[in-house]
Amino acid sequence: MLSAGCVAPEERGARLSADVLAERLRHLHEQGAVLSTLGTTSGRYVRRLGWEAPVPVFAWSIATDDLKRAFTRSGMPVELGRTTEADALQRRLAPEWNGPVLRPPWWPAWIDDKQQLTTYRFGPAQAPTGLLSFAMKRGERHGMQLTVHDFWASDADTVAEMLAFLALHHTRAPAIHFRRSALPPYPALLHNLHRYRLTAEAWHPWMLRILDLEEAMRLRGWPDHLDTAMPLAIESQDGENWDQYLLEIKGGTGQITKTHTTSEARLTRRQLAVWYAGGYRTATAARLAGVEATSDEALCRLIRTTEHEPWLPDHF
Repeated sequence: MLSAGCVAPEERGARLSADVLAERLRHLHEQGAVLSTLGTTSGRYVRRLGWEAPVPVFAWSIATDDLKRAFTRSGMPVELGRTTEADALQRRLAPEWNGPVLRPPWWPAWIDDKQQLTTYRFGPAQAPTGLLSFAMKRGERHGMQLTVHDFWASDADTVAEMLAFLALHHTRAPAIHFRRSALPPYPALLHNLHRYRLTAEAWHPWMLRILDLEEAMRLRGWPDHLDTAMPLAIESQDGENWDQYLLEIKGGTGQITKTHTTSEARLTRRQLAVWYAGGYRTATAARLAGVEATSDEALCRLIRTTEHEPWLPDHF
């Protein structure tokens, strides 16, 4: 993850940031990194350097009273504080999405202290099914502002219980805020609402670049049931040529090798990053993004290789 870089105004225009990024990526690549994620306010600039945003990023807000009318408690056990079992739940749920990083052992204590988070566990003590963390601070005029940072649930019942639990704060917090990307990209929040009065605010997206194509394909993880071989044309690193590859996926493993076979689909480096992260949920979405293929069937086969949705909830 690359973040928090800045060039002094008087030095801009000399490609200093491009040189800094190139040097940083060289060091990362030498250490074995195959991907680079980046947070930036200058999307157009970093796109020229090879990064792309796989998915939109939103922060959500909803009136607590609306949440209270929509979801009710079911009696599921709720306990205060993190445990090793709760952290294990997060690690188990993360691979169900494309994007969440593997949190190091020091992460929970560090983030709780840094953000002043309060954390609750939902479900049985030894096998929790939900993890909820939020921060509270005094509102501008009265009451409190509640902002959700972590929202991990293993099933729909736990999702409903966690939303109902947040609604219990209606006497103190007039609204519940989900910080950018805190809420996973599924529509559970919308399903029971009596009135659709949510507010969505777009944020600068996280962006992805593939540094080592062969290793990225080998390490990614693929559906066990998938058995496919597809020739692809992929834009070269310098952006001036197209290289021919054969992508082979079988038994949960994948590899990509140079070939001379005529390609069935054509991907720029930026389109490749979006496809790799699962950002194209349909062939239509890929086609409208400019992905070229010899047929609709070929484009559908390419999209079906990525069955998990992209989600990156952590920020640095």
